[in-house]
Amino acid sequence: MEAEAAAAPAPHDDSAAHAERLIRLARRVASDEALLPLILPVPAAAAAASPDVTGQLELVLRRTGRRPRDITVMLGPDLAELPRTAAVRAAAHVRDSGFRCAFATAAVPVDVILDQAPFLMRLPRNLVAGLPGDERSAAVVEGMARIARSAGVYPVAPGISSVDQLAALRDAGVRLGHGPLFADDDWTPGARVRPLPEIPPAQGGGQEGPPVSTFIGPPVALEQDATAAEVLDAFTNDPVLNSIILLDHRERPVALLDRSRFLLSVSGPYGHALHAARPARRLADPPKTVPLHTTAMEALRAAGASGERVHDDLVAVNAFGQAVGVVAVGDVIAALSRG
Repeated sequence: MEAEAAAAPAPHDDSAAHAERLIRLARRVASDEALLPLILPVPAAAAAASPDVTGQLELVLRRTGRRPRDITVMLGPDLAELPRTAAVRAAAHVRDSGFRCAFATAAVPVDVILDQAPFLMRLPRNLVAGLPGDERSAAVVEGMARIARSAGVYPVAPGISSVDQLAALRDAGVRLGHGPLFADDDWTPGARVRPLPEIPPAQGGGQEGPPVSTFIGPPVALEQDATAAEVLDAFTNDPVLNSIILLDHRERPVALLDRSRFLLSVSGPYGHALHAARPARRLADPPKTVPLHTTAMEALRAAGASGERVHDDLVAVNAFGQAVGVVAVGDVIAALSRG
């Protein structure tokens, strides 16, 4: 959910005025939207001028029940006009307040994108409009998307108006976008979006069993710095819970805690005293991930690839590597054995 802000009449160096304007915008959006991940725009020069612009915003949003990690502050197109030191300072002020940082423009030096690695980066609207017929636009979009992916950045395509554009963007590796193809400009959270025709992904090889999405269950996830005591509480409160995923700030799985192994570690004579207040990640294993579109047989191959922990839950991830669910290997085996 990206909030739309009116043009700012205040000069860029008036940090108090920009902070107040951003706070009013945040209060308005927080009062009428359904806790969707939120993007708030701010002029890059204003963010660079003072940490108060985002610092005051952080205090206000916490009072509304919103966590900074769920908010993305998008530095405006004027970012491309700032000296490198000011651009870096603007991104630092955003992150120091606990927010995700995004760039509203891709017209910045490549080394700034690679060094700062914003969460999102908006592609030029005129290039998106040229897809798929303009080969130059297609080449530039593909190049920008490749640069973004190499830095762990999610490119965003604005103004998508046709299915052909959508297909071209997906082929270029772009997975986020908005525009009239999906909904009108007056769309609000909870309102319907337009149904789109199916665009089948490229298939390689034969299908082996049902898609792994058939077996996905909701994940139980904690932040990557969760303590062992927090994990123990989660397992205690849900006796059928088999695993817990630890996620980084981009919702990507970084570790998996298997119930049996974790409880064995903390249930010894000194286990609780040794581990309770310390990071649970010390007792975790690397997660075994599978793409959301993979087949059941491919998932079983992934489970047994290392020869270890073959019965651990698999973590299903989307195109961004974010965890969307867990797959119990036993359920997959049972389904395949029934034919």
